[in-house]
Amino acid sequence: MAENCTHDCSSCSSSCSSRDKKSFIKPLHKKSNVKRVVAVASGKGGVGKSLVTALLAVRACASGKRAAILDADITGPSIPKMFGVREHARGEEGEIYPVRSASGIQMISMNNLLENENDPVVWRGSLIAGAAVQFWTDVVWDDVDIMFIDMPPGTGDVPLSVFQSIPLSGIVVVTTPQDLVGMIVNKALNMAKMMNVPVLGIAENMSYIACPDCGKRLEPFGASRVRETCERFGIPSSARIPLDSGFASLADGGSIERADTDALKEIYAQILTSREIVKR
Repeated sequence: MAENCTHDCSSCSSSCSSRDKKSFIKPLHKKSNVKRVVAVASGKGGVGKSLVTALLAVRACASGKRAAILDADITGPSIPKMFGVREHARGEEGEIYPVRSASGIQMISMNNLLENENDPVVWRGSLIAGAAVQFWTDVVWDDVDIMFIDMPPGTGDVPLSVFQSIPLSGIVVVTTPQDLVGMIVNKALNMAKMMNVPVLGIAENMSYIACPDCGKRLEPFGASRVRETCERFGIPSSARIPLDSGFASLADGGSIERADTDALKEIYAQILTSREIVKR
């Protein structure tokens, strides 16, 4: 038992002997079925978590899997816009039905529930964390092979609630070259270790620029260290995503499903080998 223990495990991340980790897992809605859940996380904002989440879901869908996205970034949701989805989620008492993208990716986001997508969500941390978990418990997910959770930045209330309440198959950590040498990535990796959740891969966003004339890779933010970091932490896969205005154009235009996802093929292959949670 941790020193100065308050016996309130719901607000504590210590892995002490008195903690029954399974006791915090929240059940899916009785009509739902989800086989794998992968969280996409980072220690800071602005590194491209939502982009990586969207690209992984697009790749899963293109490979014949039934994909879904749970947008846990309650105060800064961006997933619906990237897919051009402006539909409001419909629901009945105790049930919420996800919206679907053009290719059939199921998703739920706070922007699917707000009357106006530009309205701010001005809530305290506990309410925000509760909403993220409710997207797991109250939404009727239709036979999902792989669900991706777009996490908010940092290691606060929402990440802790997701790690404790949802049976994750693993996480993908997103970073940029200049972050890999600092403590920010280490915080996300160490949180995953504390919560006994496997890290499936690191995606280094804005890793390089491909010269349009000769194809040479230019590294505006410094040399990539993603392979080095994976080796140091024993992480099985990595990806280098270029700094490409095409991604921004597709995301801003709601056409991310047309994006090239080849850069993530190694991480996606690792996701397919992660454990199934098989929840009904």
